[in-house]
Amino acid sequence: MRLGLIALLLVAEPVWAQVPDPVRNADYVPVSEAEARLGQLLFYDQVLSGNRNISCATCHNPRFGTSDGVSLSLGEGGVGLGPGRVADPDNLPEQRVPRNSPGLWNLGAREFSVLFHDGRIEADASQPGGIRTPLGEDMLEGFSGVLSAQTMFPVLSQDEMAGHYSENDVSRAVRLGRITGPGGAWDLITQRVAGIAAYRGMFAETYPEIAAGRAIAFTDIANAIAGFIAAEWRSDDSPFDAYLRGERALEAPAEAGRALFYGAAGCAVCHSGTFQTDQQFHAMGLVQIGPGKVARFESGAQDTGRMRVTGRVQDAYRFRTPSLRNVALTGPYGHDGAYRELYDFVAAHGRSDGYDRSQAVLPDLPGAEDWRALDDPAERAAIAAASERPDMVLSEAEVQALVAFLNSLTGESAVAGRLGVPDAVPSGLPVDR
Repeated sequence: MRLGLIALLLVAEPVWAQVPDPVRNADYVPVSEAEARLGQLLFYDQVLSGNRNISCATCHNPRFGTSDGVSLSLGEGGVGLGPGRVADPDNLPEQRVPRNSPGLWNLGAREFSVLFHDGRIEADASQPGGIRTPLGEDMLEGFSGVLSAQTMFPVLSQDEMAGHYSENDVSRAVRLGRITGPGGAWDLITQRVAGIAAYRGMFAETYPEIAAGRAIAFTDIANAIAGFIAAEWRSDDSPFDAYLRGERALEAPAEAGRALFYGAAGCAVCHSGTFQTDQQFHAMGLVQIGPGKVARFESGAQDTGRMRVTGRVQDAYRFRTPSLRNVALTGPYGHDGAYRELYDFVAAHGRSDGYDRSQAVLPDLPGAEDWRALDDPAERAAIAAASERPDMVLSEAEVQALVAFLNSLTGESAVAGRLGVPDAVPSGLPVDR
């Protein structure tokens, strides 16, 4: 395959090998300062979780590159933050969150029309509100876009934010399938937020219809959080961005990696475009760890990725191509976070065996069966059979060069954030910092 890529380059430069244009302001949706400041408080406020003990920032924290620094998160039943988060012995998590917590960089860019590792939230003009989601025809209208819609699905997950099914009003509503409408999970969360005077004032200042008398809706909460994410973690001032604008050259190791990335290594076949993603789904044959993405009544620990959304066998084990902006900050890597180090993850794209289990960052969870899929020969064979990965082995020097290039994608200002972590939130609950 590698000789084929080189031959292709000698004939004509393929589209994927072309270095993208510089990022422009027009590439991003506009966000008002009022909306971003309201969304900042909501993002860090634990009032959105069923037991009022988890915020969006618990698993998407700027200290860990807008992720949480572990392979698979401990949501409900966890105590602490990042790699230091542990299981609460008095309220153990039922399982780890099945997939790695992704970074939030540049999600306010217009090209991001598909979100989550399996793309279960995607823009679709034929669907209610123009968004296809697991709720189907029951999806509310009024979300500003896919980023707004995706921010609010974690509050429905018993492992992430809702809590175990019998613990609180939100988790009980989820258990009964009441999501939208009066008394539904989203309505219960909205009532909590609307019951806080400081939030009522900020919503009225941000959205004229609310100032005119319309009640706060769940979609307003989602839209504000999306606005904050879009504004806070826009990142387009990396060394690579300066290179694209013609302001300076990359350092020699990064330049060598750039030439490989857009050349013979073929990385840009999938990691193409402005933000190094084709927004498509690919099966890379990488290992599966953790509980897998299965329903409670299903056995096994597999995660078939995109197939769970489309039902198409040809989509088995395909996952969305992640953007690589600020990738050096967002480890561990992979849909299940199986790789602690960026070097090992890049190297794994050129081989199909030799996984070192110490690469996983898994806080202790009594009873967890983290290696079921990895220890299942049939599941390993199924993953390998679905792989679209080129048969190519990278040398150590090539991997080092590619990592140097990936490090050049780290922005300089967005790492600290623009608004930062608030000192306090209107609910008075603790802030994850």
